[in-house]
Amino acid sequence: MTERTKERRRGVDRTGRRAAAWLAWSLVMLSVALLLGGILLSRTARSIVPELPLGSVSDPIGAVITLATVLTFSIVGAIVASRHPRNTIGWLFCGTGMVVGLSSLARGYTEFWLASSSGIKSLAETAAWFSSWTWIPLVLVPTSLLLLLFPDGTPPSPRWRPLAWCAVLGITGFAAGHALEAGPLEDLPQIVNPYGLDNPIVGIVGVVGAIVAGSSMVASAVSLIVRMRRAGREQRQQIKWLAYGGAVVVGTICVSGLISLWSATVSIVIISIALLGLPVFTGIAILRHRLYDIDVVINRTLVYGSLTAMLVALYCTGVATTQAIVQAFTGREDLPQIAIVASTLVIAALFNPLRVRIQSFIDRRFYRNKYDAAKTLEVFSAKLRDETDLATLSNDLVGVVRETMQPTHVSVWLRSAENLRDGSRDDRRIDHRPITQESNANE
Repeated sequence: MTERTKERRRGVDRTGRRAAAWLAWSLVMLSVALLLGGILLSRTARSIVPELPLGSVSDPIGAVITLATVLTFSIVGAIVASRHPRNTIGWLFCGTGMVVGLSSLARGYTEFWLASSSGIKSLAETAAWFSSWTWIPLVLVPTSLLLLLFPDGTPPSPRWRPLAWCAVLGITGFAAGHALEAGPLEDLPQIVNPYGLDNPIVGIVGVVGAIVAGSSMVASAVSLIVRMRRAGREQRQQIKWLAYGGAVVVGTICVSGLISLWSATVSIVIISIALLGLPVFTGIAILRHRLYDIDVVINRTLVYGSLTAMLVALYCTGVATTQAIVQAFTGREDLPQIAIVASTLVIAALFNPLRVRIQSFIDRRFYRNKYDAAKTLEVFSAKLRDETDLATLSNDLVGVVRETMQPTHVSVWLRSAENLRDGSRDDRRIDHRPITQESNANE
């Protein structure tokens, strides 16, 4: 390949990246504009008919969550698409933001038509129909295809490509079965589905599509496991970021289930915010931003998550026990303030000892190599204070380096006191070859 050909290809790549960046950020602005238009139409409808049922873009909390969703998916997708135009995941995220914006605009126009009775009836019915089934691709497309295409935007191997087509066909069938169902729309019962078909085949297509889409999602998760087993160190770290984001989302949803007993609105807000973490962690992994910090993040999450759960359980148990004792001896049902203060002080006193023990347990259980290396260095440090023989110390040092870092070759350079005084470079080098498995077996 000549230098002129290389320069021509570089110029084409730069032009393609600029075009991809321009298109991606244009989609971001268009998505936000569509969403703001839907919010404006919905708020106008509410001002005309205050008793109109609130939609996702009418409710202030719902509007903020929808705006955050559009911005998160669109911006992350635009950054990924700008730097890696051939990565399909960036364009999937941009498309997700566009669909959310279109759905919000359609819902806002429908509410405006219902409130003011002005506008084109067929267009309003079509908008209501569109907004009633777009949640299906919004939920299934990013999740199923993300697991299959992560992190480089392609399946693990060509043999997995039919799975992508199965996922697309399953999602299309599920959405078609829901979109062509005859009768009133679920969210807007006052509007009859203008494209509904009273045919049992529609229901069969929807059920089959749901089964295929669900099976494809499970198979996509399996493909991610297969990819991780074959991946190198860098790609393993990328998959760890995605797995951590998924674990955070699942854990938050479980916690929000308990919060829903107290407030359903707070629970929905927490779930919506947690779901936004998935594109964020995906973008970090694809862009390789601070990629190797994930091990520290996982370690701290395990330690402080377990510590928080344990302290909360101890506090609740202590308060309940103290209240039972006070009620048994005094007959009072209210808990004295001194008992709450005492429980808080106990929790504060137990914080650091529990943290140290939990950290040690997690290091032994999940980070055994680092734990063994730290213990080896600790033993060597203690021996270093007492050892005076230079040869023994050199062998110990080589053993520590070999055990903790596992290099292919170890060399120790020793400089004598005479050489240090006269500045000579006549040093003595001691080479240590690593012990092979064959020599270990012979020993």
